[in-house]
Amino acid sequence: MDDDLKSIAAARRAADTAFEAYRRFLGTDPKAIDALVDAMARAIEPEAKRLGELAVEETGYGNVPDKRVKNLFNALAVADYLRDVTTLGVLWRDDATKVAAIGEPMGVVAALIPVTNPTSTIIYKVLSAVKAGNAIVCAPHPRGVRCGLETTRLMAEAAEQMGAPKGLIQCLDHVTIQGTGELMRHRRTSVVMATGGPAMVRAAYSSGKPTLAVGAGNVPCYVHASKADQLGEVAEQIVMSKSFDYGTACVSEQAVVADRQIARELRHEMKLRGAYFCTPAEADRLARVIFTEHNAIAPDSVGQSPEALARRADFSIPPRTRCLVSEETEVGWQRPLSAEKLNPVLAFYEARNSEAGIEIAHSIAMFGGWGHSAVIHCDDPAIVARYATVPTGRVLVNTPAITGGMGYSTDLEPSFMLGTGTWSGSITSDNVTALHLINIKRVAYENRPWRDIYEEYGE
Repeated sequence: MDDDLKSIAAARRAADTAFEAYRRFLGTDPKAIDALVDAMARAIEPEAKRLGELAVEETGYGNVPDKRVKNLFNALAVADYLRDVTTLGVLWRDDATKVAAIGEPMGVVAALIPVTNPTSTIIYKVLSAVKAGNAIVCAPHPRGVRCGLETTRLMAEAAEQMGAPKGLIQCLDHVTIQGTGELMRHRRTSVVMATGGPAMVRAAYSSGKPTLAVGAGNVPCYVHASKADQLGEVAEQIVMSKSFDYGTACVSEQAVVADRQIARELRHEMKLRGAYFCTPAEADRLARVIFTEHNAIAPDSVGQSPEALARRADFSIPPRTRCLVSEETEVGWQRPLSAEKLNPVLAFYEARNSEAGIEIAHSIAMFGGWGHSAVIHCDDPAIVARYATVPTGRVLVNTPAITGGMGYSTDLEPSFMLGTGTWSGSITSDNVTALHLINIKRVAYENRPWRDIYEEYGE
């Protein structure tokens, strides 16, 4: 049997098994489900580093310390958030209008898992799906199958020990594009959660099933002159966020836009914190390493260290360099480094004033990042309000993009799936949570005499 047939067969078995487990899981007391979620999170906690090691070893992307942090965030912060969220049963009731809302599970979730975050995304999606009373089948990237299977095994075993039916939580062990497509289209699949590249997202929306999918993120970061006395902290936030897990998160900063009067000092502070500013020739060679001739991100450039990228681009960098920076003046494919880069590489723009800075940020977001996220470092509320017109689903203020967007350093919902809205073809611009994986039924009592309609609207 060839790989496609094996993958299709595996997808069909998994979907059927998940549906039967879901039927057995229906009606489980929400308190028992909360105990399952907590047990799965606890099972991941001592294994977070090992799963990070497996992910780096198998995919070649990112680094172990930051993979560990991602795993722990998705296990602990997501579980803490879900503990206080009601997803099943009575969500709310209004005695005055005589309307109540009832949460019910959707069924079987088909969860597409990206190669950049192969373990942390599974943790987040499994906890969210089960909290909502669903079964889930994860379809990892072919380069993330082993670490995906191990992550799923740990969570499934923990859940089953707490009484969950076998098959409620699964991961495909044979994965091809055709097999993943079969899982999404299968008659037992109720909803698709798609995180991945543009082709995967398009396939998910073409599956014929309700789909939650997210788009690319070309995240602009505007630094306003009002932060002149805090540029050291701003620089550390930017460098940390862009270098985190070697830039594998699409929510991290992609380009810095600095007001002219503070640009020189910001460059200096970034250099002190490990940013290496490339020469124009080095930047051109780096662009050829990161992008193919067809303007696609080269897979072997994703999630690589600054040293590895510089070596491939044939230039040397100082020890302990955390990210590479290219000075830019244009936005578009004539300057490829102005696009999204899933590695520790930043574009840097100088703006003559706030109006120009906001305009550049708009251009960056619209160049392959519509709907995702934007960042501003600014102490002037009026400027923040003007910047908030950028066409993105979240605008993060005075915080690193990575921690702000995923809901750690802001009060956004903790999530590893950030909706990009209709700007980029997504159904939602929210941070996706378990509340997006339930159907909400309204129970509505008669609240006024039905015959009055003829008196009010009749002839």
